[in-house]
Amino acid sequence: MDKIELEILGLSSSQSQSGSFALVLGETIGNRRLPIIIGMFEAQAIAIEIEKIAPNRPMTHDLFKSFAQSFNYTVEEIVISDLKEGVFFAKIVCSDGGRSVEIDARPSDAIAIGLRFGVPIFTFESVLSEAGIVLTDEEEGEKESTSTASEEEKVAANKPFKEQLKDLNFDRLQTLLDEALKNEDYEKAAHIRDEMNRRN
Repeated sequence: MDKIELEILGLSSSQSQSGSFALVLGETIGNRRLPIIIGMFEAQAIAIEIEKIAPNRPMTHDLFKSFAQSFNYTVEEIVISDLKEGVFFAKIVCSDGGRSVEIDARPSDAIAIGLRFGVPIFTFESVLSEAGIVLTDEEEGEKESTSTASEEEKVAANKPFKEQLKDLNFDRLQTLLDEALKNEDYEKAAHIRDEMNRRN
């Protein structure tokens, strides 16, 4: 199965979920984006490495690197390998020069470690086709959705965002997804995408 290389495009705080962040990955060749919701500590570990900030004491992912290097192991690549019921799975591919080992990990931890080793991040077409969001150059017809909210949606507005989505039809979800992408709100886009995938 051919692997598709990804790069980190951004990390933004969640507006609907306190303490959560959206990590946005994108194809190095292509226009699909893969938003993954991660926790605050993992987001901090990724941000620190991206910004090349040296903490006073080693963080957990730095400790992993030191531990691996002490036993002559290195990380070769990170693979976001699967998506099951809205949960992403990843593998850290390690080697001691002769033997290769795959370690199961959450994508956030795997990417934080991969950044410290300076290795590429990959995924498979099956993951991108199910969870990827395609960015198009043209926004479809600038729909005036703010003033066209249905009575159903106004009633649902008191519910948590993920619950509101369950009450909307597929066309409305597509409109909201387009708006979220236009506003670069990838965390919201990920929740909408998950609801749309559940219905397929």
